[in-house]
Amino acid sequence: MKDFLEKRDKGQLLIQRNRRLKQNLLRPMQLSVSEDGYVHIGDSVMLVNPDYPEMEADLFLSGDLSLCLTPDEIRAHLSDEFEVPCGLSAAPTKIPVGRNTFVILSADRETIGQVLRYGQNFCLGTTGGFEGRMLYLSSDHRTLLKSSKRSWLQEVYLTDEVSYLNCWQAAFPNPELRLEYEGFPVQANTKILINHCHTNQGLVVHRHLFLRTYFGKEAEVAAHTHLDSHRVEKPRNHWMLVTGSPRKDSPTMLDVPKPPVEDTCALEQVADPGAQ
Repeated sequence: MKDFLEKRDKGQLLIQRNRRLKQNLLRPMQLSVSEDGYVHIGDSVMLVNPDYPEMEADLFLSGDLSLCLTPDEIRAHLSDEFEVPCGLSAAPTKIPVGRNTFVILSADRETIGQVLRYGQNFCLGTTGGFEGRMLYLSSDHRTLLKSSKRSWLQEVYLTDEVSYLNCWQAAFPNPELRLEYEGFPVQANTKILINHCHTNQGLVVHRHLFLRTYFGKEAEVAAHTHLDSHRVEKPRNHWMLVTGSPRKDSPTMLDVPKPPVEDTCALEQVADPGAQ
């Protein structure tokens, strides 16, 4: 009893550590609001794999999936901090919290406020709700001893080591216009591809492969480019850099209703009543 009371006073009980870890990972975060509609270096965003209509029969997660920091289930119960390297998963969460909020950083870690462009090297960092500890989204070539847990493809993880393995690039989804968009600003809340610079593999969500995490069943995240019969990346490789909403009733731009699409034919008839 004396040992128990001493640990309780110092906050070293497993339930106390577990509670602190959960509070940090689920701490509400504030996303950056894009005034010009583009993504900037230093913005806090959510990485969302949007829902797509061609649903496969074996999918167990549908809807929009957010990239999340996922501590190991066993280690999470034994510690009040996440250990590095740390895993990643995709979960249907639309509220920005510590585990799914990322900061866009330049490769040189100095440029702040400039617009992110297609083909430009950038890094994705997260604090996981903890103060002063930045982890970077990284990947490396698959080996016999290092691969993703379910698909055995290239692993994606978070680490505090700064290297070229942290660098990623944004690419336009349409391969016919990809070269034309090189150097153009990346729009926020629109579909893009996120490719790893060192391995040239795309960030992907496997909705049919689940992981047992500290927060339940979530989808696996890996680095692999899935192409269809037309050599076009599949929707599982599509991502959106979601920014904050200026409205108080919605935390992200995903909840803001889109304006109705204008009927161009009706406008043409009004402009020229004699046109058929």
